[in-house]
Amino acid sequence: MQKFDEMYTQLPYEFFTHGVQIRDHYKIYDEWLARQPGDMMAKRREEAEMIFRRVGITFAVYGAKDEDGSGTERLIPFDLIPRIIPAHEWGALERGLVQRVTALNRFLHDVYHDQEIIKAGLIEADQILQNAQFRPQMMGVDVPNQIYSHIAGVDIVRAPDAKGNGEYYVLEDNLRVPSGVSYMLEDRKMMMRLFPDLFNAHHVAPVAHYPDLLLETLRASSPPATADPTVVVLTPGMYNSAYFEHAFLAQQMGVELVEGQDLFVKDNFVYMRTTRGPQRVDVIYRRVDDDFLDPLVFRPKSTLGCAGLLEVYRAGNVSICNAVGTGVADDKSIYPYVPQMIEFYLGEKPILNNVPTYICRRPDDLKYVLANLKDLVVKEVHGAGGYGMLIGPASSKAEIEEFRQALLANPGGYIAQPTLSLSSCPTFVESGIAPRHIDLRPFVLSGKDVQMVPGGLTRVALKDGSLVVNSSQGGGTKDTWVLEERPVSRPSSQSQSQSQSSSARS
Repeated sequence: MQKFDEMYTQLPYEFFTHGVQIRDHYKIYDEWLARQPGDMMAKRREEAEMIFRRVGITFAVYGAKDEDGSGTERLIPFDLIPRIIPAHEWGALERGLVQRVTALNRFLHDVYHDQEIIKAGLIEADQILQNAQFRPQMMGVDVPNQIYSHIAGVDIVRAPDAKGNGEYYVLEDNLRVPSGVSYMLEDRKMMMRLFPDLFNAHHVAPVAHYPDLLLETLRASSPPATADPTVVVLTPGMYNSAYFEHAFLAQQMGVELVEGQDLFVKDNFVYMRTTRGPQRVDVIYRRVDDDFLDPLVFRPKSTLGCAGLLEVYRAGNVSICNAVGTGVADDKSIYPYVPQMIEFYLGEKPILNNVPTYICRRPDDLKYVLANLKDLVVKEVHGAGGYGMLIGPASSKAEIEEFRQALLANPGGYIAQPTLSLSSCPTFVESGIAPRHIDLRPFVLSGKDVQMVPGGLTRVALKDGSLVVNSSQGGGTKDTWVLEERPVSRPSSQSQSQSQSSSARS
C-alpha cells in the first residue's frame, strides 16, 4: 500500500505541513500503512461494519426510509484512518475549552440572576430575553455549583493560518443535550480491536474512563446533603436518533435508563417506578429538550417528560443535567459574543478564537451578507444538524435567491460566516484513500471541577468536497488519537483492550 505522501499533496494541516512534509506525529502510521497489503483496509472495514451491526451502533435519520419503505436506523459510517493530534496541540485546545465552558456557565448564571452583562451593554437585552431558548421560569433559581451545562460538546474546526499550519477555531457550542460521545468510545474500542499493533507503536491517551468522569460529574451536581445520589438517564425513547447513546451511557455508568412514564412527582420529590416500589431520584441526566420536560409548564401534550418536574427542580430537590434554560447560551445568535464573555467574566483573553461572524440583525452586516451570499455560509440561529443553512459556494443561484428572501424577511434569524478551507484528513472511501474535510467535538464535563478526556469525536464529511460532517447529512466518524507527551509505563494493547472491556458494566 502506498504511503500518504506519495498519493496526495493537497491535504492541508493534518497529515502534511504547508511544504508537503509529513508531520512527525503521523510518520509511524504512514510507515505502518505502507507495509500493509492492498486489500487489508477493505477487509478491516467489512469486519468493523459487521461488529457495529451486531452490537447495534446506529442512529436514526428523521424522515428517512429504507428501500422497502420501512425503518430509519443507519449504521454510522466509521473511517479506519485515525485523526492524530500531538500533545502540545491538545494542551492548548484543552486550556481553551476549559476557559470557554467556564465563561459560558458564568454567563448562564448571570442571565438567570443579576444580568450584569446586559447592564454593562455588552449584549442587548432582547438578544437574551426574547431568545426562544430563554426560560423565565429559571430566573433566580440556584443550581448546584452554579453549573448549568454539565456536559458540553464544542465543535472545533481547523483552517489556514499565516504559516500554513492551521489554526483551531470554535465553530459552535453545544450546551443542551450534546450527542456523539458513545461513537467516540466505540470508535476507540474498534480501532484497538482491529489494529492492536498500532497501539503498541503509539502512546495514545486513553478515553475509556469517560463514563466514570461523567458519573462523577453527575453525582457532584446532586442536591446538597444528598449522601448517595441516585442518578438516571432520561431518554425520549427508542425512536430518538441518539437512543443507542442513551442506553450505552446508562449501561456504562451502571444507572437506570428511564422514560418520562417511569417517573412521577410526590411531596415535591421525583420518584422512579421500580419492581421494588418507588425510588427517589436525585439527578436526571436528561436527553430530552426543555419543551418536553414538564407538560405542566412547557408543551402540555408532551408525554416524554414528567408532570411537576420543574417545581421539584426549582425547589432544589432534584438536579437536571444539563440545566433547564441552558440553550440560551448555545444559540447561534449568542455565539459571536462568547469572546467578550470570556473577558467580562474571567478577565482573560480567549485562547480559542471564534470563526469571524456577521450578525444579520445588524444593518451593516446584513448589507454585506446580501452582497456576498455566494461566498458565505449562512445559518439559522436555531438550526442544528446541518439543516437550515446555506453554503454559498456549493449552492445554485436559485438556492441563493431563496435564502436571500428568507434573510430579508427575518434578518434576526440568521448569522453568516466566511467559507473556511477546513482541514482535510486522509479517509478510506470506496475509491481508496482520499482527502475529506473533518471537524472535532471534544466533550467538556463541569462539576466541582472542569475536566475532559484527551480526545473527542472527529466527524468526517464523506462526500467529496462537502463541508457538512453531520451524520444526518451523510457524515461519518473517526477515532481521535491524542498522543501523550512522553512514553509512560502502560499496559500492552491487549491488556488495554481487556481493561476497557472489563470497565463496561453489565
